Amino acid sequence: MALHIPARSHQTDPIRHPEGASPGVRTRRAFTLLVLTLLVPGTAQLIAGSRRLARRALAVTATVWALALVLLVVGLINRGAILTLVTHPVLSLVLIVVLLVLAVCWAGLFLNTLRLIRVPLLAQRMRPAVILALVVAMVLSSGSLAYGAYLIGVGRGAIGTIFGGPAISPVDGRYNFMVMGGDAGADRVGRRPDSLSIISVDANTGRTALISIPRNLQNAQFPADSPMHKIYPDGYNCGNDCLINAINTEVNQKYKDLYPGVDDPGAQATLEAASGTLGIKVQAYVVVDMAGFQQLIDAMGGIRIKAGGWVPMSGASLDNTGTHALPVGWIAPGEQKLDGFHALWYGRSREFASDYDRVARQQCIEQAMINQLNPATLLSKFQDIAGAGTKVVESNISSEQLGSFVDLALKGKGQPTTRLVIGPPDFDASFPTYPDFNAIHAKVQDTLKQASGSASPSPKALGGTTSVLGGGAGLAVPGAIPAGQYAPAGAPANQYNDVGPDGVKVTPQHLNDLFNAGRNDLLDAIMSGNGECTPL
Repeated sequence: MALHIPARSHQTDPIRHPEGASPGVRTRRAFTLLVLTLLVPGTAQLIAGSRRLARRALAVTATVWALALVLLVVGLINRGAILTLVTHPVLSLVLIVVLLVLAVCWAGLFLNTLRLIRVPLLAQRMRPAVILALVVAMVLSSGSLAYGAYLIGVGRGAIGTIFGGPAISPVDGRYNFMVMGGDAGADRVGRRPDSLSIISVDANTGRTALISIPRNLQNAQFPADSPMHKIYPDGYNCGNDCLINAINTEVNQKYKDLYPGVDDPGAQATLEAASGTLGIKVQAYVVVDMAGFQQLIDAMGGIRIKAGGWVPMSGASLDNTGTHALPVGWIAPGEQKLDGFHALWYGRSREFASDYDRVARQQCIEQAMINQLNPATLLSKFQDIAGAGTKVVESNISSEQLGSFVDLALKGKGQPTTRLVIGPPDFDASFPTYPDFNAIHAKVQDTLKQASGSASPSPKALGGTTSVLGGGAGLAVPGAIPAGQYAPAGAPANQYNDVGPDGVKVTPQHLNDLFNAGRNDLLDAIMSGNGECTPL
């Protein structure tokens, strides 16, 4: 005779009706419901609660998974579209709202799951463990979504503060950005750029050319469509004080009315001078306040470099000839972790060094920041970094195009960067004072052809990989300096880091003694080529 086993009554189902279950079953049931809510929101309600709520939750879960899959596929095909999603002012706001709504709904499901668990039925010793597991699960789920919305919101605010120009199109297949690094310190009138570079990026491949313009370039040319061309039709030639780095201050003080509706007329006029000088169309600018770097580097927790030589932290200026009091300190050669104060001095110091040493150190600092801005640092200190960034960077790059430009920079990562300096080593030392603009235009076009891969690269033009807009390894300068280091081309490795030419061990105290004794000959030798630097 066949044995008949009656179907289990729904009243004895331990999932929906745990009253009659053993304490062990109730505990396993509680943790199972929590895990289901964490992994597949809505399934706990499906098996133990309201099926109507479960259907709605599962529909949302399936939709989110489908959208995530679509975004993953799109990201693999078009990374710029995903970057635009989190940087575009409107799309990022929509994303923030969606994340917050999902976070609230997921938290609501967990509270509903807690009701389904029926904590009073659990063994007393297990109740705290279940509540703790619930809190951890809510932090991992709703908390992560809310934190993601918060990070996007912070980034959105910073992007809105920094970037705010019209959309631009490539010219001759390239985007040309001017990066102007300056310092509006208390001892200066206005903001004078200490470094001026053009980053020219191929609109398809991301291959980059880096063109450096010395701050002391004279007779800079304004293109015919520049408002400043009417003031200086033959170039910026008002005398020895008319260096290219003076344009920013002069325009902001005297010619603002020539640029109605422009947020930073001085930066725009400097951009136009760079265009006319190089013979290319520069479309947008990024202004970096060197003094603000101190806050940004501190927000990152410092940067690590390998300094190639002693660098003085200059004392107070004693007159207008560049004479300074005893340095307030010295940055030693070797591996260093610099906080914002010392990193700023490392980049600014100009005593016993050439302008090219100084620019090389600044480039090294910038690359060290890029190298060390890893995801862990970015996530843990995002608010501080974003807040400091708004005080460091100003740009007329369109926030709506920022994602595509970041993607372009990532494309260029790992590709060679072509380098040109409108001065040593590509031109002689007197060239910035007596520039030949026809020669500049020809050299620039040759550099851009090399950057596009349409010409054979010359040894001087080859570099490593770098991008002010987002990535790359170090800029390798040919000569005696190993690849990955920053230094003027052909600069010798410093031989006096440990023992000076006088045979005395080099220490901060000995350097102070030489300074007080006026032994500039020894200090020049010890400090020679201190632009040598390796970002770590």
